[in-house]
Amino acid sequence: MAIVGTTIFSHILPVIFGFFAFVLIISGSLEDNNPKLGLGIALFVIACIFPYVVLSVLV
Repeated sequence: MAIVGTTIFSHILPVIFGFFAFVLIISGSLEDNNPKLGLGIALFVIACIFPYVVLSVLV
């Protein structure tokens, strides 16, 4: 059962976070909306770091 948990946290959630991060970054830069751009950048960083933090606890 741990394999399902690690697959979700290592392959599925970072891709979803990364997709929404790119959407927010592009939307924020085209509309000159700095809060949306900052949220997109923060979400991208979270998507990059998230698997390492969670998987180190699970494994």
